[in-house]
Amino acid sequence: MKHIAIVAPCGQSNMSSVACIVGAFEILSDANLFWKKKGGRDSYKIEIVGISDRTEFSNGLVTIKPHADINTLQKTNLVVIPSLIRDYEQALEGNKLIVDWITRQYKQGAEIASMCTGAFMLAAAGLLNGKNCSTHWSAENTFRTLFPGVHLKTHSTITYEAGIYTNGGAYSFLNLLIYLIEKYYDRQTAIYCSKLFQIEIDRQYQSGFSIFSGQKLHDDEEIRRAQEYIESKISEKISIDEISSRLSIGRRNFDRRFIKATGNSPLEYAQRVKVEAAKKAFENSRKTIHEVMYEVGYSDLKAFREVFRKITGMSPLAYRSRYNKEIDVPRK
Repeated sequence: MKHIAIVAPCGQSNMSSVACIVGAFEILSDANLFWKKKGGRDSYKIEIVGISDRTEFSNGLVTIKPHADINTLQKTNLVVIPSLIRDYEQALEGNKLIVDWITRQYKQGAEIASMCTGAFMLAAAGLLNGKNCSTHWSAENTFRTLFPGVHLKTHSTITYEAGIYTNGGAYSFLNLLIYLIEKYYDRQTAIYCSKLFQIEIDRQYQSGFSIFSGQKLHDDEEIRRAQEYIESKISEKISIDEISSRLSIGRRNFDRRFIKATGNSPLEYAQRVKVEAAKKAFENSRKTIHEVMYEVGYSDLKAFREVFRKITGMSPLAYRSRYNKEIDVPRK
């Protein structure tokens, strides 16, 4: 029988971690049961694993009793890592034994799946160097600062590369579970679990949920000034050449430094700033697509739609319909 190990972190977690652990165990167990009923072979033994016989969460509000100790579990096929607490360095320090065990399992051929900020554990182990990775959009700045060698893709709900799965923030771990079920069982089992637990299948992007606040956790003061200038000119068409000239930095060097500091090119950063302003306008006003487009410095509707969709994964109209219910209420 094959094996799936769901990690219970050693105290460095929160209630979101509990949701990931319990949700993974329940949904994978039901997938296993469905698979067996329809005659599937090679089912999985699914266990919660840790380094103690009891793991407490939220000051003892919830206690989980792992099925197995990692010190006695020599081999597994898949390791599932839940989200971690917001104090990532503390979380990593408190889970060194688990990180070492995960690394050994990966070297022995196991696949690894991290949920939300669980990606910090993988990155700390060096397993994500040079690879694509997703995590919660709110952790983007911190992650880029701590792990510059990882290719962060926060627009993606799920990434997969070299036997490592990562996923976006919060409860999008449910989408990762459906994805894993299709990989480890089959499409029919994934559809069944999707319907049973009412989880959207084949969701690819978390961009529509993100809130862009600008990546300023760096030490390049001139690039920070460029960011502030871009953010002050939302309603204007911005010339990147003009900005680099204002700072007396050659364009190629300016682009290189900007990408190193923020993870985005200057053009991408300007687009994200403008789209974030447009999103807020769609959420909080009755303005038309054209009105918002002009407010954020675009005059070409096709170009605006393309940039908006690239960043959010949705059209401007679809975004406004989803997040602003007042537009359906008749004016008095």
